[in-house]
Amino acid sequence: MLDTLTDALSLLATFDRQVVAVVWLSFRVTVATTLLSTLIGLPLGALVAVAQFPGRGFVTVFLNGMMALPSVVVGVIAYLFLSRSGPFGSLGLLYSPAAMIIAQTILVVPLMAALTRQIIEDAWREYTHEFRSMRFRLRHTVVALLYDCRFSLSVAVLAGMGRSLSEVGAVMIVGGNIEGYTRVMTTAIALETAKGDLPLSLALGIVLLSVVLLLNAGAYGLRRWAMRKYG
Repeated sequence: MLDTLTDALSLLATFDRQVVAVVWLSFRVTVATTLLSTLIGLPLGALVAVAQFPGRGFVTVFLNGMMALPSVVVGVIAYLFLSRSGPFGSLGLLYSPAAMIIAQTILVVPLMAALTRQIIEDAWREYTHEFRSMRFRLRHTVVALLYDCRFSLSVAVLAGMGRSLSEVGAVMIVGGNIEGYTRVMTTAIALETAKGDLPLSLALGIVLLSVVLLLNAGAYGLRRWAMRKYG
């Protein structure tokens, strides 16, 4: 055990080429997924929180249920759509980082939307009379609430980023875990552990855990700063 840990730390200290390549691809895929999911999930969640429309309760339940959507199911669905016989097969996206981003976005958007809906709904209850007295249109209300709750919404964004970083099932199916092209930290850890390369698995695990802890620390620090500055 101690030898494995020593070897893992050595890989990190020497910036092992394989470790750097896997970590860099993981960050690229995660950042792209988080940006897309933020642009879709936050406005969607805010819209569901503020708008009144038939079936709103069903949409809310659906978003909450989709938070626990199994990643392998998303992977299979994305595979069917992106395979050669699927409707988007001509794009040639299967077994590429783009396919991984698409699959992860499908997973992360409901999570961000559900968390955003709850945060915005709480704020909407507090400011309902003010917005209605000023006769804000729906889109103006959504934008104003998103801005007002921006620090609280950082939790939703970081939760989505964390899920993207830790995802393995869907990206394994649509990405293929191709070395140097679609191999990210989670799929590499699964493969290298099965092969018995524990130092490499542990090194990647240390990086993954460190990033997750930094994200949570950043969210906590941001909220504390916002509370001190804005009360």
